[in-house]
Amino acid sequence: MGLTDYASKRKFEKTPEPKPGLPQEVSRLLFVIHKHAARALHYDLRLELDGVLKSWAVPKGPSLEPSSKRLAVMVEDHPFDYKDFEGVIPEGNYGEGSVIIWDRGFYHHPSAIDEKENEKLLREGLEKGDLKFVLEGEKLRGEFALVKTGKDGKSWLLLKKKDRNTTEGDILKENRSVVSHKTLEEMLEAGAQKSFRQRKVNQIRIHEVLESENLKDAPVKPMPQAVKPMLATAVAEPFDHSDWIFEVKWDGYRAIAEIRDKAVLLYSRNLISFDKKFVPLVESLRKFGFDAVLDGEVVVVDDQGRSDFEMLQHYQGSDKSHLLYYVFDLLYFQGHDLTDLPLLRRKELLKKILPSDPKMKIRFSDHVAKEGVLFYQVSKEKGLEGIIAKHSQSVYEIGKRSRQWLKVKTRLSQEAVIAGFTEPGNGRKYFGALVLGLFEGDGLRYIGHVGGGFSEKDLKKIRGQLAPLIQNECPFPVRPETNGRVTWVKPELVCEVALSGWTEDSVMRQPVFLRIREDKGAREVMRDKPLGSGEGGP
Repeated sequence: MGLTDYASKRKFEKTPEPKPGLPQEVSRLLFVIHKHAARALHYDLRLELDGVLKSWAVPKGPSLEPSSKRLAVMVEDHPFDYKDFEGVIPEGNYGEGSVIIWDRGFYHHPSAIDEKENEKLLREGLEKGDLKFVLEGEKLRGEFALVKTGKDGKSWLLLKKKDRNTTEGDILKENRSVVSHKTLEEMLEAGAQKSFRQRKVNQIRIHEVLESENLKDAPVKPMPQAVKPMLATAVAEPFDHSDWIFEVKWDGYRAIAEIRDKAVLLYSRNLISFDKKFVPLVESLRKFGFDAVLDGEVVVVDDQGRSDFEMLQHYQGSDKSHLLYYVFDLLYFQGHDLTDLPLLRRKELLKKILPSDPKMKIRFSDHVAKEGVLFYQVSKEKGLEGIIAKHSQSVYEIGKRSRQWLKVKTRLSQEAVIAGFTEPGNGRKYFGALVLGLFEGDGLRYIGHVGGGFSEKDLKKIRGQLAPLIQNECPFPVRPETNGRVTWVKPELVCEVALSGWTEDSVMRQPVFLRIREDKGAREVMRDKPLGSGEGGP
């Protein structure tokens, strides 16, 4: 094939790749396998023959399993000096991206008795399209074959012959250079501009997840739609345990993101679309280079990084607002259903594939292991809402409330359905108190009323939200006693209140209004009954 094609594709004043040179005399034929983050990440198998490196691009990389047949596309010959090349091909050049020497060594034909016969048999095998060879590398050893499969002359299969070097292990997880001991990512750190580096790092991480064993237990399935998230059970006290991890309980809107062919759906736990409300998040998610289903929390954070629910409720798209989507779980990735994988494996995959660009409004929600009590204390001191404890091996149970996930609040609060409001008094406008209940089965049960905690702005806004819901009929099976005349409403709007406890009749003590929860449906609200220590955790 010669080196004309190689030279015509490269501008050597702009790329560090070696120029074509004179053939060199060597005592033994060598091979090298480059790992290359080009437009698509792949492996390049290069076999020295007739003074050049005969080259094949192997998209899925080599394998030591005889049952694995890997496509190998024959590409242009490379100069002999390419055997030593590692580095970064700059942006805008052919093959732009980082390159490492993944493996290297010597090779020979399995039947050759000397070097002269060796070259003759290899040359004949190449011409016939059935090239057998034995590799003596640092990672790959044993007999292989390249078999031509198409009339175009470019399509081959790379096969591992059965011998004592066959193995079922994943050789590709050894992702460092045998020369510099760098990964593709680390090679980029030293030799690429920031924006180019970020794009390539994201590409490398996605590819390495796909080629690793992390997905071997994840079945190939269609992407789920309209996913209702897994929910946590309330417990009274934090705890320490080596099998559990602990996350921040973000004070925001729980949100599922579906990314399919760069189309994005972002919606609440009761399937209300957030696409128009949180456009910057949708735009960030659209830049992901993969299909996935994510679970996380939409928040607006203050300058100290604390989530602020009131700022989130009044979010109007201002650039000054720190709108973020904290992602803590990965349910689906590139055709694979991950819900039955252990939580820690899902989080490891998630951390690898999330883009690293700080300009994007997507963040990984990290965790601490074992030390739940200390994490809770720190969260409380910082004014956070609480913590979430999760068993490290828990599977993802779509739409279910599980004891494998536990929530520990730093303050006692309760969500409730608004069933009516009383007349205002003492100079107050709009209404006096909200009459609250919870659905039990098909019936609504009274749990108290709340008249404190409202700002003037709250009173006006809530009264406006309740106006279209007004009805004559009391929504409770038994009309509760109230402190004034009540205007009843359809029980659809949800609020959250703080409280000091519950009476024996299951009525809230000293409730104080906190906020309206537009992200939650009335029928999904239930009494938060924290399990005592020992009931929920280990």
